[in-house]
Amino acid sequence: MNQTETSSAGSSAVRAPKQAAASKKRVVVAMSGGVDSSVAAAIMKAAGHDVIGVTLQLYDHGSATGRKGSCCAGQDIHDARRVAEALDIPHYVLDYETRFATKVIESFAESYVAGETPIPCVTCNNEIKFRDLLDTAKDLGADVLVTGHYVQRHDTKDGPVLSRAVDADRDQSYFLFGITKEQLASLWFPIGGMQKAAVRDLARSFNLPVADKSDSQDICFVPTGKYTDVIERLKPNALDAGNIVHLDGRILGRHDGIVHYTVGQRRGIKIPAAEPLYVVRLDASKNEVVVGPRAALRTTGLMLRNVNWLGEKPLREVAADGLSLYVRMRSSQALRPALLTVEEGGAVRVDLTDGEEGIATGQACVFYADAGTEGRVLGGGYIAKTIKATNIAEEAVRNTTMAGAGR
Repeated sequence: MNQTETSSAGSSAVRAPKQAAASKKRVVVAMSGGVDSSVAAAIMKAAGHDVIGVTLQLYDHGSATGRKGSCCAGQDIHDARRVAEALDIPHYVLDYETRFATKVIESFAESYVAGETPIPCVTCNNEIKFRDLLDTAKDLGADVLVTGHYVQRHDTKDGPVLSRAVDADRDQSYFLFGITKEQLASLWFPIGGMQKAAVRDLARSFNLPVADKSDSQDICFVPTGKYTDVIERLKPNALDAGNIVHLDGRILGRHDGIVHYTVGQRRGIKIPAAEPLYVVRLDASKNEVVVGPRAALRTTGLMLRNVNWLGEKPLREVAADGLSLYVRMRSSQALRPALLTVEEGGAVRVDLTDGEEGIATGQACVFYADAGTEGRVLGGGYIAKTIKATNIAEEAVRNTTMAGAGR
């Protein structure tokens, strides 16, 4: 059963949760100042709910104020307030700056220092929006926390489930894999069943002052767009120079900090070679950037940590002998067939049916029940280790070495 149904507000069709038909609820809407969360608030208001708008101040936004393409900046707080006034709903700005700095920004820097490629938006969702903010919503007496994310919540006989958004280009399920079953019971996503163009049209029909506001693009706490500035400020040693090393052990040159590199990178290595070189891994313990031929990027499996499972039966039960599903290792990536296994000691492993190139630790591997455009999200975890196609990598190194010896 789909979560949403069509109702009307003025001359415009809106989509409100089916629960709206049963009773009026007190809902807290997380308002970022953008068009998506603003329309979500307007839909809740039009559906007759008791709506409270909440905007989070997450960091010192002074340097980002007015920066086009950033989110959570000073202008966004102002815009959220204007929308709340237009909708005639109460609006509060909550200072989450300290907890955001500790849980998101510090974690972001530590992950880079460890040689990983972090995804701070996932950390923010897991630690701030769907944990701390949901607790705050309950403190305000709210039944539901509403957000403007492009993802769907469906009610079934076994409880609510999470699915991809109708608008595949806007689908944000990759960033929301950490939502727990308990949290999902108190969450609504009213625009997940809509195309972006329809959301814009609704914003105009509601006369929202942000109807034509551009979407956020940058990491919110990196107003300059240069994340290494943040890392250098928090972890100055992360920019220490070190060696660029070939897979075969040869030292090829020097780098000016491993945080400037990511797995799969080709440009910017600045090492002359007969064949293109790619960053194969980052060895933080040795402060080395390890490079090799493209074939060495091929990954056949993953080991995961901090796995969240949204299926009805326990993960250990359904995946003990292997569970066929689909996964995504990047937010914009097409779904890939895979086999999910819980090993005897409890470790979670994903074997990729077709293999994949350029997978970095620290990224997420998100599980889907099928490859459909609105496929169900079964959870996910963080990539702790990549398992390489050893024979292919070794063959590539051997060929490169032999070619070098023959010159």
